[in-house]
Amino acid sequence: MTQPVYLLRALLAALTLAVTLAGTAAGAESAAELIQKGDLYYDKLQPAEALKFYLPAEKLDSNNVRLLVRVSRQYRHLMSDATKTSEKLRLGTMAVDYAQRAAALAPDDPETHLALAISYGKMLPLEKSKQQFATLRHIKFAADKAIALDPKNDLAWHVLGRWYQGLADIGATKRALARVAYGALPAAKNEDAARCFEKAISLNPKRLMHYIELGRTYEKMGRDADARIFIAKGLALPETEYDDPETKNLGRQVLKKLR
Repeated sequence: MTQPVYLLRALLAALTLAVTLAGTAAGAESAAELIQKGDLYYDKLQPAEALKFYLPAEKLDSNNVRLLVRVSRQYRHLMSDATKTSEKLRLGTMAVDYAQRAAALAPDDPETHLALAISYGKMLPLEKSKQQFATLRHIKFAADKAIALDPKNDLAWHVLGRWYQGLADIGATKRALARVAYGALPAAKNEDAARCFEKAISLNPKRLMHYIELGRTYEKMGRDADARIFIAKGLALPETEYDDPETKNLGRQVLKKLR
């Protein structure tokens, strides 16, 4: 091969490499660009697709609190869809981990504590009794913190209502057993839950979950007429949240019992 031909080929190879590297650099997306793309799927309630952009973004910007909160929420959504308990626990643990990171980075941000309270709440039914006792305390602390930082956060009031609702359902026998094994459970009444759901509705009357959970609580209190009214209001609202179909189904089950 003559020297001019060799030099020409070497030059062409160098140019090809330069173009390839330039194209790669141009194709590399920033964390902000990836988050923006993930948000499109976040808004469409498509968690698996959203994570395809959020997780690479997190590698580029690991201390982005807003991103960590959103990743936590996507794992909670996937947890709801999972059929195996082991998979639910795995996804729920990841949701809690991301929320914990967010709360540690931004302890004065109510959304981080709200994410933590909701994530713990999702884990609670899957845990063993001893762990449930600790998780109950985590939920209450995180929900109280979110409300203290933002008293107008309707979702924080809803989580607190669910906490009261769940504890109010625990009978005297189970409470006695829990006291022996783990210590006394916190006191809670359905009236406390109703107060929280009523507050949530006053802050955001467009969220169907507030109405249905208030209706379910009224049914437990023996206020059947009120239960029908509020569940019907919830069922009439459009579904905007990932868990809304399941929430409506719970409401319909209560209405069947009341007929």
